[in-house]
Amino acid sequence: QVQLVESGGGLVQAGGSLRLSCAASGSIFSIAAMGWYRQAPGKQRDMVAIIVSGGSTNYADSVKGRFTISRDNAKNTVYLQMNSLKAEDTAVYYCNLHKWVAGIPRDYWGQGTQVTVSS
Repeated sequence: QVQLVESGGGLVQAGGSLRLSCAASGSIFSIAAMGWYRQAPGKQRDMVAIIVSGGSTNYADSVKGRFTISRDNAKNTVYLQMNSLKAEDTAVYYCNLHKWVAGIPRDYWGQGTQVTVSS
C-alpha cells in the first residue's frame, strides 16, 4: 500500500505564495510519476503539475511560469511551489502517485488540502 500525506494549504491573498508538500510512504517503488491535481467546487479534477521518474515535468497551461513542482528523493516528498496565486487557483489540491503493480498501472491519492486565494 501507499500512503500520501499532504500539507501546506491555507488561505492567501491574490499575488501571494504557498508551498504544498506531499510525503509518500509504504510501497513506494516502481513509481512512474508523482504530481498534483486540483478540484474546484462543481468542477472535475484536473492535472496541475507532474514529475516523472526521470525528472521531467509537465504543467497545466494555467499555472506555467507560476508553479514549480520538485521532489526530494531522500525524503520521498514532492513539493508544489505556487507563486502569483490567483483567485481561480482556489481548489482542493490532491497529491497523486502513479506506479506499476504487477504490470498494471495504479493511482494513489492523498486526502487533499484546501487552497483558498482571496481577491
